[in-house]
Amino acid sequence: MSDRAARSERGVLGRDGVGHGTFGKALYSCLWVLSRTLAVALLGFRARFAEPLPKTGGLIVLSSHQTFLDPVLLGLATDRWLSSLARSSLYRFKPFAALITALDAVPIDLEGSALKAMKAVIERLERGAAVVIFPEGARTHDGQLGELKSGFALIAKKAAVPIVPVAIVGGFECWPRTRRLPRPGRIRLEFGEILTAEQVAALGDKEILEICTRRIRDLDAKARAALGGHWAAPPRRLGTVRAWS
Repeated sequence: MSDRAARSERGVLGRDGVGHGTFGKALYSCLWVLSRTLAVALLGFRARFAEPLPKTGGLIVLSSHQTFLDPVLLGLATDRWLSSLARSSLYRFKPFAALITALDAVPIDLEGSALKAMKAVIERLERGAAVVIFPEGARTHDGQLGELKSGFALIAKKAAVPIVPVAIVGGFECWPRTRRLPRPGRIRLEFGEILTAEQVAALGDKEILEICTRRIRDLDAKARAALGGHWAAPPRRLGTVRAWS
């Protein structure tokens, strides 16, 4: 881990037990309000939860991955501060490094040891953070859910934390890989039933992978049905997060 990345691991402990400094809290709050307003107005953003998320303690937010916007969308949908993984190379540009450090990103060296990257995530979870993991490993190329990799199961078992599966639909239509900038559309997030820490401890890695894969696929289908297949159509009217069921 680089010096800049290591420095991002230090800070004033916040409500989730991780480095939330005063500046970071204020910046996060301002960006949250602004971004949610834009997301609802331009992207028809809606989210639905099968059950409330834990308010404290380590949590893996296991999500499908459609676009660069996904970490932002997940953060807008929840009341908790979410930490997302950030390539250590992003810390080379100091202003941007300061921004993502303030927003509590988890630095990951993609060219380094996978074990070291896992350890960084586990340590953050053990300190009570809610961490976003995209098990597909990369953004979708065609808008469809790809194969989930099993690394998250080991992380969940080592950190002894619950997992909430999430499906994002409509993001690909708003901002596919072939576009430089996003366009208006409709995006829906479906949060599924939580796999508790007790259930994680009792299951094997393969079983956890199978359960989470099935749940995310079911959530993906539910989100597509709710959108009626018109993922790129502009929203008819504004609404609030959680209001669209």
